Amino acid sequence: MSSRGLAGGSLAVPLAEDRPLVRTAAGSLTSGRTLALATSLAQTLPSAPAAVNLCERRENFLVGFLALLIRGQACLLPPSRAPDVVAEVLREHPGAWRLDDAAVERLCSVEDLPPGNAPEVDPDRVVVVGYTSGSTGRPKANPKAWGSFVASTRLNAERLREVIATGGAGSLPWIVATVPSQHMYGMEMSVLLPLLAGMAIHGGHPLYPADVAAALGEVPAPRVLVTTPVHLRALLQSGVDLPTVAAIVSATAPLTRELAGAVEQRFQAPLLEFFGSTETCVIASRRPATGAAWRTYAGVELRPHEAGTTVDAPWFPEPVELQDVVEPGEDGTFLVRGRNADMVEVGGKRASLADLTRRLLAVPGVTDAVVFQPEGPAGSVVRRLVALAVAPGLTEAEVLAGLASAMDPVFLPRPLVLVSRLPRNDVGKLPRDQLLAALRR
Repeated sequence: MSSRGLAGGSLAVPLAEDRPLVRTAAGSLTSGRTLALATSLAQTLPSAPAAVNLCERRENFLVGFLALLIRGQACLLPPSRAPDVVAEVLREHPGAWRLDDAAVERLCSVEDLPPGNAPEVDPDRVVVVGYTSGSTGRPKANPKAWGSFVASTRLNAERLREVIATGGAGSLPWIVATVPSQHMYGMEMSVLLPLLAGMAIHGGHPLYPADVAAALGEVPAPRVLVTTPVHLRALLQSGVDLPTVAAIVSATAPLTRELAGAVEQRFQAPLLEFFGSTETCVIASRRPATGAAWRTYAGVELRPHEAGTTVDAPWFPEPVELQDVVEPGEDGTFLVRGRNADMVEVGGKRASLADLTRRLLAVPGVTDAVVFQPEGPAGSVVRRLVALAVAPGLTEAEVLAGLASAMDPVFLPRPLVLVSRLPRNDVGKLPRDQLLAALRR
């Protein structure tokens, strides 16, 4: 694998300057202490090609990731922490092992660790294998080279700093993330930005609105909230006040202009949305409250075609095929018109599942929902649409009645099943196998 357009030689992790890196329950963990822990941990690791990094505590994930870099082992990121899923990933990588919090914490009580050196890594070396979420089918493995990570992280940091009101050139941005490190979005925002772009991360995994507010209050300004549309809706509905935030970042699902505008007005902070995938990492951004167009990063090339879009960049090992249908504009902008996998045809009529879901969510009383298309009988031509919805206090008939005027009758979901919650994963996505299981209950 070759990262085209990257300079030769090794690329070091820029942690020579001792600075705050992670805010933990015990205080601030510096980059120097992190390197010392990682160097000592690396000496204890088994000889292997790769490890599944299951560390839940962010400081332990960072230490473990650095230790794997030092030992030359790839970091495997499974699509979930479910035992069967982890076992499947391990089977796909013979000799791989599990790295967990306990392995790192055995070192944390050691006070006098020798200093560590920031590792230098060949840019073409595969350092991470990330798996897609499975929302459109079976999770797929995506190897990531170090040089590609370095290049994309620089661009992420430049874009983020554009919207951060730092109040001083030397201010250290502190990130609070609701997404796990094991997801590629979480990897980019909560691991690579602190390691490569001079930022710091709160060590918690805040889930509920009050937890998010508390975590933000525990770090100094400028604060950056890295989250998802699901969490943003929950924050708005909760009425919880947040400490002053310099920027909010969202990804994993498209934001509507209405939701983005409400978030910016409520929390008085610019909301930056990133466009990317496990296959590409982030390649574009936009501020959805002010416009629908995305701005690509310098060097990114989009080539739309009938089946989707080919994406290429100098730091990619090879062009990547996405199912997103885009409409290029001027000056590196584009609009997303949908996904090929998102378009359905019923009774000779076509519609977008995302748009149908949006209409279902607009029914008064519906707080969460998804419209999707299950597999039809072999050889069937017409495949019905189904839906899961969370609508406390409503019946299925009442929800369907509210939906009837919002879409063509051929697209009304049959059945529409009410559930107490949708089977969302840690970043708010809906794995297809979990949707089908919920439908059968």
